Amino acid sequence: MKRYLPVAAFAALLLLLGAGLSLKPGERPTALEGKPAPSFTLQRIGAPGQPFQSRQLEGKVWLLNVWASWCGPCRQEHPVLVDLARQNVAPIVGLNYTDNFDDSGKWLAEHGNPYLAAVFDGDGRVGMDWGVVGVPETFVIDQQGHIRLRHVGPVTQQVLRDKLLPLLKELQGA
Repeated sequence: MKRYLPVAAFAALLLLLGAGLSLKPGERPTALEGKPAPSFTLQRIGAPGQPFQSRQLEGKVWLLNVWASWCGPCRQEHPVLVDLARQNVAPIVGLNYTDNFDDSGKWLAEHGNPYLAAVFDGDGRVGMDWGVVGVPETFVIDQQGHIRLRHVGPVTQQVLRDKLLPLLKELQGA
């Protein structure tokens, strides 16, 4: 009986690993899904003295994209966000998370700014309110101000086509 114990343990490990491979890393549920999005007022990047309040988007479908200048995957998703902003499908707010204020402004100047407002969350408190665990993360907020989707990881053309655009159109009644 003891000689089968390692084989049984190995089989159990394989089952757990197999189950983990079936998970979709970009689809992490959030306790806030379906609930009101946390409101915030933060300093705009590149617009000193002009704070942005999330309540300015009340009644609109919008995206919150959490990013940082030091984030490699954020660099990967950025052209997709720039293209999405050009399509004018929905306003995008960029939450710059635990970054350096000057670096974030330089990064946007260099790579383009797809955001209606790029705001600075240097201490990460607003990100914590939203349940952010890392960057990038993107949230879809409906007209009632409720979080409808949380996507963890970079927004790719496939994510945009298969997840974000259909949901945005549905929420906007298009």
